[in-house]
Amino acid sequence: MKRLSYGLKNVGFAPYGAYWHAMRKFFVVELFGVRHVEAAWHARQHQVEKLMSTLSGLAGEPVALKEHILSLADGIIGMLGFGDMYNSDKFPHHKNLEHVLEEAIHVQASFSAEDYFPNIVGRLVDQITSLASRRERIFKQLDTFFEIIIEQHLDPQRVKPQNGDLVDRLIGLWKDNSGTLSITRDHVKGIIFGTFIGGSDTASVTILWAMAELIRKPRLLKKVQDEIRSMVGGNESVQPDDLVKLAYLKMVVKETLRLHPPATMLLPREAMRDIQIGGYDVPAKTRIYVNAWAIGRDPTSWPDDPEEFKPERFETSEIDFKGAHFELTPFGAGRRICPALSMSIATVEFTLANLLYCFDWALPKGAVVSMEEEGKLIPLLKTPLVLVPTPYRHM
Repeated sequence: MKRLSYGLKNVGFAPYGAYWHAMRKFFVVELFGVRHVEAAWHARQHQVEKLMSTLSGLAGEPVALKEHILSLADGIIGMLGFGDMYNSDKFPHHKNLEHVLEEAIHVQASFSAEDYFPNIVGRLVDQITSLASRRERIFKQLDTFFEIIIEQHLDPQRVKPQNGDLVDRLIGLWKDNSGTLSITRDHVKGIIFGTFIGGSDTASVTILWAMAELIRKPRLLKKVQDEIRSMVGGNESVQPDDLVKLAYLKMVVKETLRLHPPATMLLPREAMRDIQIGGYDVPAKTRIYVNAWAIGRDPTSWPDDPEEFKPERFETSEIDFKGAHFELTPFGAGRRICPALSMSIATVEFTLANLLYCFDWALPKGAVVSMEEEGKLIPLLKTPLVLVPTPYRHM
């Protein structure tokens, strides 16, 4: 964790303090702020249109959705982070970057003795299990990519987009350095890494689980498709303004996040002072892990069939995933809640709405859906979800 995040320099892993405060403010204003909402929707619409076109070309054929959904999420984050060049011949190595990032996710999700024994014993165990050498190899590959990205952005001949992209703004902070914080090249790379890991996984995992749950329950699939198609009318596709009208779709997303949070365990936190929780003494500096997966299935909070996929449970419930209700914490809560929450949810809702509006979906003949998880930190389906899309209306 520490190595891949360049010494805990991204906003997700940084310890609480002045640097974390400054970086969180930067993310909220510069990446997820109002003036960049339009750029985010441009990237989102571009990638969703591209996905719909690809699926139209595969109509009637079994399609392994994972590859296409991961590519969509990666493309959205890539366009926001690096601009339009991410999908152009100026950045031909982005396919390799996708592969290395996926490896990085698996390394982060692997058991690391150093996480539990942050001393020489933990480091020695990680060396014996080869985790340390694998992590170092991935780090060097990522570092090479990030160096290329930074050098391309520093090129004086490069034509910048109107408001710049994420890397432009990070480089601006680094070069300015007039504030109380010292931002270095490694800070820029650490934040790029955190943006890709956090931004792409949240959306893709949720979309894939939602499709898996719906295909198992034809009645629910029809209900959400009927809602979308009645609200959108005869348009070619779902537009951003349509999402506010899709109440049942939003319930589907909530229920998916309850049963299948993007990460089974939230990012570890550290107690800032001695506290007592549920009768247990927790000393300062204790590393704390929150099991979002177990919280979402706790029968005390969810007495009505907690293991069943029932979006209707939210019809009369005010429980939400935005940090105010501890029964549902897929993005964390409090000051350390995921800053990309709104952007990720917009991607999930917009992509799902278009998948369900533009196509009818079925399993390949004789196939069944396996809901077994991989058993890792990022809870993807162990058996890839394969579905057959049939274009609806205008597709």
